[in-house]
Amino acid sequence: MFAKKKQNKKIALSYILSLVFLLICLLNNLSFFSINSLPDNFYTNLEEIENLNKDKSLGRFYSADFLNEDIETGQKSGKSGTVIFKLFGFIPIKKVKVEILPEEEVYVGGVPLGLSVTTRGALVVSNTMLDPVSGKMFSNKVLKNGDIIIRINDIEISNCSDIEKVLNENFDENKEISIEVLRGNKHKTLSINYIKNADKTCKLGAWVRDDLSGIGTLTFVKNNLQFAALGHPVTDSSGSNIVPINDGNVYNCSLLGIEKGKVNKPGQLKCLFVQNQKNGVIDKNTNYGIVGQYQDCSDMIDANLTAPLGGRLSVRPGKATIISSVSGIREEYQIEIIKANYQKQQEDKSLVFKVVDKRLLALTGGIVQGMSGSPILQNGKLVGAVTHVFLKDPTKGYGVYADWMLKEMDD
Repeated sequence: MFAKKKQNKKIALSYILSLVFLLICLLNNLSFFSINSLPDNFYTNLEEIENLNKDKSLGRFYSADFLNEDIETGQKSGKSGTVIFKLFGFIPIKKVKVEILPEEEVYVGGVPLGLSVTTRGALVVSNTMLDPVSGKMFSNKVLKNGDIIIRINDIEISNCSDIEKVLNENFDENKEISIEVLRGNKHKTLSINYIKNADKTCKLGAWVRDDLSGIGTLTFVKNNLQFAALGHPVTDSSGSNIVPINDGNVYNCSLLGIEKGKVNKPGQLKCLFVQNQKNGVIDKNTNYGIVGQYQDCSDMIDANLTAPLGGRLSVRPGKATIISSVSGIREEYQIEIIKANYQKQQEDKSLVFKVVDKRLLALTGGIVQGMSGSPILQNGKLVGAVTHVFLKDPTKGYGVYADWMLKEMDD
């Protein structure tokens, strides 16, 4: 009987301790849950960890230990370490591997650039076509606008010309063809009947293209002229597919004008670039923008405007700036970071901010299309890039952490 009472007391005590622990977490801005929402691998350095503990950014009861015994002197880019997050200084909460932020400063972007890419596959830009036999317009019931065609009858499609070639070389009047598409970033296999023209050639029944172009903003350039820009991926017109690319180029871009942003109507930068005057190549189209290599970026950077890259642990709600050339010259504009998510999963909406600079509001109304990739600076570090605008409030926008972009460059 005595043993049973003792056991019940232990159980009750464990429940009480658990409730106290949960209450501490809730009273401490849910730091426990924030820590556990961190990814298993991210960029940081000893300075960021020291500031985290000094500022009590995780709350009064939490701390982080940085283990750097395996890191070579100088903390070179590509080296790794370990961070252990603790409660009360001794209870381990989360242990993560971290990559060490490079010591070298990067050239800060903020200028518009033109970009063009050739897709790997064929992009459906319209599923409405003219029937060559009846002369009437019809809508393709199988393919949808934004689909990326990657295979027909298990034959890989690299570009638009491959489609007609495959259809005509594999012609069978009594047989449907199998077509594999990328839709919503997922692979789908469909069956479709093609169209036979009067000249006996075969058509798919949709308008397709294999090239895209647009504008964005340069985020930063490394000393080796490797660059990151845009902050979000190049997608199809519907925004549902991240476009797989064969190759691409970037160009100097001239700002012609600005269409101001309004509620439910995003504004845009009106720019001009000439595609026979490329000054760099695009290597990858990633979740966090484009990564590539400049051949000559002397017109795109200011040698006197450099900054170290900051990891997500250095980002705080509060004052920050974005760099943009919407006035015709590269300038710094004041913003207020409202929220900074730790983000366990990959996402190009890492933080939320509001434009508070009256000059920028007068010029653009807030964030407009074409400003994606504009560098976000806080406490002297380049910590992120602009990615999206709030449709219902163009003064607010999303940003992506710079370390997501850096990881794509290093992988």
